[in-house]
Amino acid sequence: MNEKTSSDERPRWRGVNHLALVTTDMDATVRFYHGVLGARLVATLATPAFRHYFFEIGPQNTIAFFEYHDVDLATFAKPAGVPDSRAVQFDHLSLNLPDEDALLDLRRRLKAAGCEVTDVVDHHIFRSIYFTDPDGIALEASWWVVDATGRPADYRDEHLFADHEPVAAVRELAESGTVDWVPETKLS
Repeated sequence: MNEKTSSDERPRWRGVNHLALVTTDMDATVRFYHGVLGARLVATLATPAFRHYFFEIGPQNTIAFFEYHDVDLATFAKPAGVPDSRAVQFDHLSLNLPDEDALLDLRRRLKAAGCEVTDVVDHHIFRSIYFTDPDGIALEASWWVVDATGRPADYRDEHLFADHEPVAAVRELAESGTVDWVPETKLS
């Protein structure tokens, strides 16, 4: 375990450069993400082993997909928030929208394209809709009703920090503004 780190040393994150997912049909993926969701295709890479395409979801923020050549993938669909023993590291991707009107417009756009989509779900600090891409990847589109980003965190704000029995690290942040230790990781 490493010593605690100062909040002054934190990287200055600017969103998600790219989240890399896997598709079994890049053509359908382009048609869905660019054509239905309006996420502009901004770059493509290719090797003899795979294609790798990038879709813009905000300034300097993309979702990327690999399509592997000559690899038989065992795929499955998993709804957002529903546990599945086959998907221990990924649940769903939520894309940020600016407001309720944009959320409702996207919902209409999805329905017009023949895509199943939920009603708006009110999570109190944000509102969302849920849907899937052609590969069954669980997606969510959300807008912050109370924007928790871009401002100092108040860990005692029960509206934003609603876990009344938080993990130790959150208690440490509330008490001192730092975590007491960080885990080490290793490449496999």
